[in-house]
Amino acid sequence: MESLEVNKVVGGVLAGALLVMVIGKIGDVAVHPTMLAENSFKIDTSAIASGAETKAAPVAAALEPIAPLLAAADAGAGAKLAKKNCGTCHTFDAGGKNKVGPNLAGIVGRGLAAGDGFKYSDALVAKGGNWDVEALNAFLVKPKTFVPGTRMSFGGLKKISARANLIAYLKGLGG
Repeated sequence: MESLEVNKVVGGVLAGALLVMVIGKIGDVAVHPTMLAENSFKIDTSAIASGAETKAAPVAAALEPIAPLLAAADAGAGAKLAKKNCGTCHTFDAGGKNKVGPNLAGIVGRGLAAGDGFKYSDALVAKGGNWDVEALNAFLVKPKTFVPGTRMSFGGLKKISARANLIAYLKGLGG
């Protein structure tokens, strides 16, 4: 590169920097920012200064018991729901093989991590207990809330009637 070309490049960079500075000065002259006498949005900093928590932890809503709804539940609708939502990862026939998830035949009354030949998550093993209808209800609302750390990716069933239908179907599968 010749020295004349270098001078042109350096001059262009300096002219660009000068242009930015001039535009900034013109903006400062055109707009006169003023500080408000008092903030328009007040923030209570007393709780922060004292170190106190400003908000209590959310309390989990108590679940409506599912047992009374099981008498009127539709196991046929539960079978359709199971096929649609669970059939990709689980099987339902007695003695059926495990898939990504364990076989669900005879799950009602079985221990939480007690299915044969399936490697359950450490979180489910540590939880302990049995799959009674209320435990299934709590799990089906949102599995990751019932067993934090579970590997199950199912998001849950919001409607209690859908959970009742599914549990009625699972109860009918026997062992």
